[in-house]
Amino acid sequence: MSAIPVLTTPIIEGAKVTKYLGIVTARNVRGINVIRDFMTAFRDFFGGRSGSYEEVMVDMESDVMQEIRVQAEQMGANAVIGFGLDFDNIGSKNKSLLMAYGKGTAVIIE
Repeated sequence: MSAIPVLTTPIIEGAKVTKYLGIVTARNVRGINVIRDFMTAFRDFFGGRSGSYEEVMVDMESDVMQEIRVQAEQMGANAVIGFGLDFDNIGSKNKSLLMAYGKGTAVIIE
C-alpha cells in the first residue's frame, strides 16, 4: 500500500482535485486501566503530563490514520483532505474509555 497523504487542509497547493469520492471515517476506542487512571488522578492533583495517556493517544492516532488510508485506497483515492481527529473520554465514572474519531474526504488528485 502506498502512503496516501492525509491532510487537514481542504486543498493541496500545486495539485488539483479531480474527483471527490466521499467521506472516510475511523474510530478507535480503548479501555483505560485502573493503574493508569490512578496515576493520572495523582498527576491531575499535583500537576504534570501523563506520559502513559500520551502514548495511548499516539497509538490511537496512528491506528485511526492507517484505517483512513486503507478506506480511502479501497475507494480508489490517492489522497485524503479535510482530515480532523478528535479524542473524547467516554464511559461511566467507574469505567473509563478513550475514543479517537477521525474523518476526512477521499479524493483523486493530479
